[in-house]
Amino acid sequence: MQSYTIGQAARLLGVSPDTARRWADAGRITTHRDQGGRRLIDGQDLAAFSVELARAAPAEEDTPYTSARNAFPGIVTAIKLGDVAAQVEIQAGPHRLVSLLTREAVEELGLEVGMEATARVKSTNVHIDRT
Repeated sequence: MQSYTIGQAARLLGVSPDTARRWADAGRITTHRDQGGRRLIDGQDLAAFSVELARAAPAEEDTPYTSARNAFPGIVTAIKLGDVAAQVEIQAGPHRLVSLLTREAVEELGLEVGMEATARVKSTNVHIDRT
């Protein structure tokens, strides 16, 4: 299971490290300490929190639209595998991106819920890069 530091979690959630730290201090997201004393957040916990956070956020009407060449670093929140195809959901800050790709591609990338990944948007396609 992949874990994230407060700083990494903040970047994936699109907030400052101070905000992520306050959320952890308030018990909104569970942390544990590694051998070096750093606070870490389990990937699955971060994935669930990112979905909760996005659902609770008010929609911003002035959110800018972006070109097709944009990359959205985030965290994998869901994977649905079929016999041939797969659906991967990524929460990138306030953005939820869904990509349809082959099951083979998901397996080759070793994608799992809670893992950091980047959704790349080009035209009508969303590509997933494991980071």
